[in-house]
Amino acid sequence: MTDWKNTPTTSITVNGVRFVYRELGPTGGVPVVFLHHFTATLDDWDPQVIDGVADKHRVIAFDNRGVGGSGSKVPGSIDEMAADAIAFIRALGLDKVDVFGFSLGGGVAQVVALKAPDLVRRIVLAGTGPRGGGGIDKMATIVGGAYLKAALTRKDARNYLFFPRTPGGKRAAAEYFDRLAQRTTDRDDTISLQARLAQLRAIIAGGKAAPDDLTTITQPVLVANGDHDVMVASEHSVDLANRLPNAKVVIYPDSGHGGVFQHYRRFVPEVLEFLDGPDNT
Repeated sequence: MTDWKNTPTTSITVNGVRFVYRELGPTGGVPVVFLHHFTATLDDWDPQVIDGVADKHRVIAFDNRGVGGSGSKVPGSIDEMAADAIAFIRALGLDKVDVFGFSLGGGVAQVVALKAPDLVRRIVLAGTGPRGGGGIDKMATIVGGAYLKAALTRKDARNYLFFPRTPGGKRAAAEYFDRLAQRTTDRDDTISLQARLAQLRAIIAGGKAAPDDLTTITQPVLVANGDHDVMVASEHSVDLANRLPNAKVVIYPDSGHGGVFQHYRRFVPEVLEFLDGPDNT
């Protein structure tokens, strides 16, 4: 089987916009569509997570509008991002998918399930919380501080945003970035300044918005996070699971926003069990 670092990039035009994506894994069954975090492109998915899920399920990861190699500009709201995701999924000819949303992608995934419930079978939400969650609107300050530290230390800001500054966290961060560097050809375009700013505005607006009624999301949901997330406080993930009528929550120790990457050896089996498990969590 082709692995993530060698998966070719392809594209599809949806409503006049070119969307780039990669897919791998077995054909047949319900595919898993991956929705990514703030500033991320296709090259920022952890190969251990993608390859692990793709061992049993067809995986489709894409750059939403204005991100990486996809065309147009990033919209300024999560609802618009979700509308683009729904249009992309339907353009592929899919009428049922599982959705994996990480961070900002988790917010988008929730809206996809609210707006197109017939399209979604199961949902994995990692490093994310509910719309209107307290503190999420402070993202600009959190991100700004991390980028300042990154500039001073000449490191990727995700060292400070995704992983705790403990020995275990620092080791996990180094291993994570080594994995991201495995792909050396057919790399995605870097994310633009317009995309960064639009995504940040969407996140802040989502934090200040009125909460969604999540009781209408009756599909099975797996919620996961680290126990010390500085971007989306871990208690927001617990709150998210409590608002969903059919959810299970898993919190990983000594980890932060990137806890599912730090603990991929536990997280991937958890996801596979969930995707093939009973309808009632």
